[in-house]
Amino acid sequence: MTSPTAKISPVHVVGGGLAGSEAAWQLARAGVPVILHEMRGVPGVKTDAHQTDGLAELVCSNSFRSDDWEYNAVGLLHAEMRELDSIILACGDAHQVPAGGALAVDRDGFSQAVTERLQAHPLVTVVREEIAGLPPEDWDSVIVATGPLTSPALADALLGLTGEDALSFFDAIAPIVHAESIDFDIAWRQSRYDKVGPGGDAAAYVNCPMDKAQYDAFIDALLHGPKAEFKEWENVPYFDGCLPIEVMAERGRETLRHGPMKPVGLTNPRDPQVKAHAIVQLRQDNALGTLFNMVGFQTKLKHGAQAEVFRMIPGLQNAQFARLGGLHRNTFLNSPKLLDRQLRMKARPALRFAGQVTGVEGYVESAALGLLAGRLAAAERLGRPLDAPPPETALGALVEHITGGHLAGPGGISTFQPMNVNYGLLPLLEAPRVDDEGKRIPPKDRGRAKKRLMSLRALAALKAWRDAA
Repeated sequence: MTSPTAKISPVHVVGGGLAGSEAAWQLARAGVPVILHEMRGVPGVKTDAHQTDGLAELVCSNSFRSDDWEYNAVGLLHAEMRELDSIILACGDAHQVPAGGALAVDRDGFSQAVTERLQAHPLVTVVREEIAGLPPEDWDSVIVATGPLTSPALADALLGLTGEDALSFFDAIAPIVHAESIDFDIAWRQSRYDKVGPGGDAAAYVNCPMDKAQYDAFIDALLHGPKAEFKEWENVPYFDGCLPIEVMAERGRETLRHGPMKPVGLTNPRDPQVKAHAIVQLRQDNALGTLFNMVGFQTKLKHGAQAEVFRMIPGLQNAQFARLGGLHRNTFLNSPKLLDRQLRMKARPALRFAGQVTGVEGYVESAALGLLAGRLAAAERLGRPLDAPPPETALGALVEHITGGHLAGPGGISTFQPMNVNYGLLPLLEAPRVDDEGKRIPPKDRGRAKKRLMSLRALAALKAWRDAA
């Protein structure tokens, strides 16, 4: 008996990161054969940031950020993706580690789980090869999900096809510390405001306190430490959501105290009456609890300087680093001009794009675009046209951003920039004045109440879209 999928031509997915893995999963779950091409694993082929050949490897943080669907836009995106059978969220949930109100994962266990589930699916074929240049013309449906480290050959070919100049920026990576080298006579465990996260732990972070003298000395060391500089990348901006810590320090000596080193919501159990001037937080990085990453400490300090400067932090004076920080380049398309609402390239509709290369920023947002690209490609292949989700949803809002974002500013210069999901991307909704019980909501609480209404509206719209597909 012939398999019902035997007559369905495969869809090719280029790139086995978060977006590519999610796209492949959605295609296969829809009954469409998929060939997933990943260059990591090919002898002599590597990227500047990856450490393994596992699918969906996390190269920067291990956090998928807030899991609060009611009041946080990325938490809402989590909820929408769970409704659509996301492999990234399923494996993330299965391999989560304590992180307060965030969803953080054991990066190795997570990648292994995604790899195993895809390789075990009968409709998924993983091919280890580099697609150097444009995909062959006879591939009539392709999802390009090559991420921020798209190979130069493919990037150049895409630029030649579109006639556009690539837009790019820097992403930075934070160091990871061996837990056994942290001095817990100084550091303590506590989540900010004791917030319990999805893992049920209100003490998910390690906190290292600084007084004013220690903070000032640390800032001086950051500002004067030797930095990695790349002359060929001059004039390429940083992404504001992933700034190197020393770049933040250059914006003002107090910047870090109001950013990743803010001391609020934390109390030193050894001296509760004394408030720290600044606090460095570390978040668990693996399920064993043997590794912790330095939250917000992306850096371009040279490796030798990193160990010296970061050991100035009380509690980390004997720190041993499993990985030091680094810097890599991210490239993205001028998507509002180049892509349609099906995420297809207008100049060559057989090519769809997903992930960071489209102009979204963040693990979850990248996977979300992979999810949509997979579903849209599957619907097209099966002859069941599908529109993108409505703009009231977090998923639909991302599509609106990358396909209808700002095309030009003064002088016709493009102003399209990578964006994390946020409530500002969703259609406006008036803030409620009364709650569900008819009680007046104080003005200061109405913004929060509005977010919840927007989230409820989004989930209802998402479910209606899914059920009508």
